[in-house]
Amino acid sequence: MTKTTTLRARSPEDLLAAVPCVLGFRPADSVVMLTFTSAPPGQAFHARVDLPTDVRDHPEVVALLLEPVLQHRVERVAFVLYSDDAAAAEALATVLWGVFEGEGVDVVDVLRADGRLWFGLGPGGARDEGRPYDDRSHPFRAQAVLDGRVTLESRDELAATLVGTDVVALEAVGAAAGECRPLGPGDRPAEARWVRAALLRTLGEHPDELPSGDRPSGCPVAGHRLTDAEVGRLVAACRDIEVRDVAWALMSREDARHHVEVWRDVVRRCPTELLAAPASLLAFAAWLAGDGALAWCALDRSALADPDYRMAGLVAHTLEHALPPSTWTPLPESALPVLGRPSRH
Repeated sequence: MTKTTTLRARSPEDLLAAVPCVLGFRPADSVVMLTFTSAPPGQAFHARVDLPTDVRDHPEVVALLLEPVLQHRVERVAFVLYSDDAAAAEALATVLWGVFEGEGVDVVDVLRADGRLWFGLGPGGARDEGRPYDDRSHPFRAQAVLDGRVTLESRDELAATLVGTDVVALEAVGAAAGECRPLGPGDRPAEARWVRAALLRTLGEHPDELPSGDRPSGCPVAGHRLTDAEVGRLVAACRDIEVRDVAWALMSREDARHHVEVWRDVVRRCPTELLAAPASLLAFAAWLAGDGALAWCALDRSALADPDYRMAGLVAHTLEHALPPSTWTPLPESALPVLGRPSRH
């Protein structure tokens, strides 16, 4: 779940066009929920879950969608059920209408879409005839292009953007990481400062406030893409939680997109066994940038290395409860003693 781009939907066709814009891909076999609220401001969000094919799964899916709606006092919702199975969609629509209206949440509409036609699913299983739709020619799509937002054809296509295909780079990063020994107490401060400086320079910033004697050697120049050797050193260093948190603390809402691109590049070059930390950092940056779909894909990558990685669990909790990025307050560097500087009070 994640915050939406503001789009004013006034018709079912608008809702259908909005979904791929806010998700970043065209869903299939999915339940998509869009929310609308006037107070408190900024609490609207969207969510996508797999469409249940077994009616016994309906209560779990509905509860998953309802919890953040009630938590954030959402006033109105709309659902789009993407499926070729009319009976399965109609059964779920009946439950959604009943539960949400019963909780005092206004259901604007429930639609079923099969890629060509959309069908209105009213309370009690009522439905209307299918009508054609085309989200590719809708003004929302044009606005997304102008805003620089890419719409992919499926979630699988989005997930594939995090999978590296450069075997040479993957091997080089793995070899570089393998040469890095586990960090001991005496090693952490210097490596933490290197991680901080390397990321700031790659992001196009200059860590000029570091005393000259503390400026780590071997850092990339400002705006420079990390080399395979640097990525190997970075992911090896981030196996240490204290050092990883230095990278985490650099993130803010204002520069989240830049962090997404840096960590996406790192994840694409990272061997599977080292993915837990960098993919979790990417997931967090994606949530902070308002891209929940990408965050979930990054969490899937993290789980390949460690399904119980704690930071990944924290990001998943954040997404499941639709916490807005505005709730994040960057950790001050004074709270990171690993950087080897005295705390400021």
